[in-house]
Amino acid sequence: MHRSLVPALFVFGTWSAFTHAADAPLTFSDPNPQRYQLKARSSVIDPRAKEHPELEFMFEKKGKPSDEENASVDTRVAPRGRLVIWLMGYSGGLFERLNSYGIHAIQVHYANSWFGKFGNQSPGDDGMLLGKIRLEAATGEDVSPDVSIPKPDGIAERAYQFVKHLAKENPQGGWSYFLTEDGSALRWDRVILSGSSHGSTTAARFAKQQKVDRVVMLCGPRDQMEKWQGLPSATPANRYFGFSHVLDSGWSGDHYCRSWQLLGLAEFGPIVNVDEAKPPYGNTRRLISAADVKGDAKRAHSSVSPGSASPKNASGALLYEDVWRYLYTHPIEEVGSPVPADANCEMDLKK
Repeated sequence: MHRSLVPALFVFGTWSAFTHAADAPLTFSDPNPQRYQLKARSSVIDPRAKEHPELEFMFEKKGKPSDEENASVDTRVAPRGRLVIWLMGYSGGLFERLNSYGIHAIQVHYANSWFGKFGNQSPGDDGMLLGKIRLEAATGEDVSPDVSIPKPDGIAERAYQFVKHLAKENPQGGWSYFLTEDGSALRWDRVILSGSSHGSTTAARFAKQQKVDRVVMLCGPRDQMEKWQGLPSATPANRYFGFSHVLDSGWSGDHYCRSWQLLGLAEFGPIVNVDEAKPPYGNTRRLISAADVKGDAKRAHSSVSPGSASPKNASGALLYEDVWRYLYTHPIEEVGSPVPADANCEMDLKK
């Protein structure tokens, strides 16, 4: 069962401001179609970029560049006209899959090492201490008294500068499609924010502020003592997708189910175990797995991203191929039926 959400989306703002009916679809014009893998340093792309030693946000660590940003696109595949901004360490396996779906992908260098300094101070006086730091790290706007991250060092500007660079250096990749007509900003309506763990939490917080096409949250979001997850969202709730392994401590500790509940995802279907279901998983936005990870909670945490920790089937193929495709490409307007709040999910974790 699924229902259409097209009328309900107007609740969140003027829909015509978010979509552009007159836009022509992206097509490639590449005389030598191929998969492009590109790198650049944020400090080279934008001379305004600065280091922030107090946050361990540096251009170099142990004599090696730490501000490299990665991008990839496959011009052999029909493009979907969507750009994933990945908020975690570069994941070659994920980027390869995204490109095979016809999706562009970038990974930007941003402030994400501050958690060790401030994590134990959550939730703060207003219940949103970490959420404010995440939002400042994303936007470069002065919203947190605990950090000072200017616009050139925020995710939004770093992503914009990187896409501008890619449009110039790799025009056959069609990167200019993700810029406004005058090239002055990103087309956020064509952006998918995504990350794992810490990165998925920042992706969700950013999407509360910035309306985007979709949010994909792998093993997250956390910030389990905070309340920002329940704030009004610029990105409609049906555009958030989550996936966790049940042995992940963030799942067993009710961090993720709590965030999913506060984000309003019960409105679009139940929690579905992908080990026991097939796509489209009842069109839900909440997916879990109990696949064999040898009882290892840390492996479980990493298992929901493509890589060595992810479980395989008898033939050696990764189990979650259908899941990843679903998370990043399932039609937004197709949603499951509302279900009650999960009675087994503890919502007050400050007890």
